[in-house]
Amino acid sequence: MSKIPNLEHVKSYFDKRIQEHGASPRGSDWNSETSQNLRFDQLLQVVESQTFSLLDYGCGYGALADYLVAKGLDADYYGYDILESAIETARQAHAGKLKRVFFTDKAQLPACDYTVASGIFNFRGEQSFEDWTEYVLGVLGEFDRLSRRGFSSNFLTKYSDADKMRPDLYYADPMVLFDYCKRKFSKNVALLHDYRLYDFTLIVRKD
Repeated sequence: MSKIPNLEHVKSYFDKRIQEHGASPRGSDWNSETSQNLRFDQLLQVVESQTFSLLDYGCGYGALADYLVAKGLDADYYGYDILESAIETARQAHAGKLKRVFFTDKAQLPACDYTVASGIFNFRGEQSFEDWTEYVLGVLGEFDRLSRRGFSSNFLTKYSDADKMRPDLYYADPMVLFDYCKRKFSKNVALLHDYRLYDFTLIVRKD
């Protein structure tokens, strides 16, 4: 059982952004819609069908739900976030749109074909690198349990420019996480680290 850190600092950090910027990429702490969508493209490489159910773990205001429609994908979308203000914003932004459900209670999460997570591990605040890594591995285990066909997640990379790295962010080692996923979850794991951002995406497909 992994150690669960106090996530109040994470909630406070993202609450400030959603309150200031609302239902927008900056509200989820992304620089632009372009970079947000580029990350979505990497995460969605786990999907291998046109019709599926998807859990957006750490959904923010639910931007991925609209992106799926724009891409012509028929998904039963479930959005989960620990931040109540983000879910409230998401419910308002998606009111009246079909096949979209939002949760703040983890106990209510359904098993889905796929789970994706964008940016949820980036901010670690004052948590140590080691404690945060242990937390990350535990959440990856949750993804595995919640996903029938596969899951994907992105991370800031330890190969970022040293002079631009912040002490409160988590820069993961892609090789360590790739190895962990290969050994723990599936033989079918992909590491995407070639899309011109300072992060990488892990794709895990179930056997």
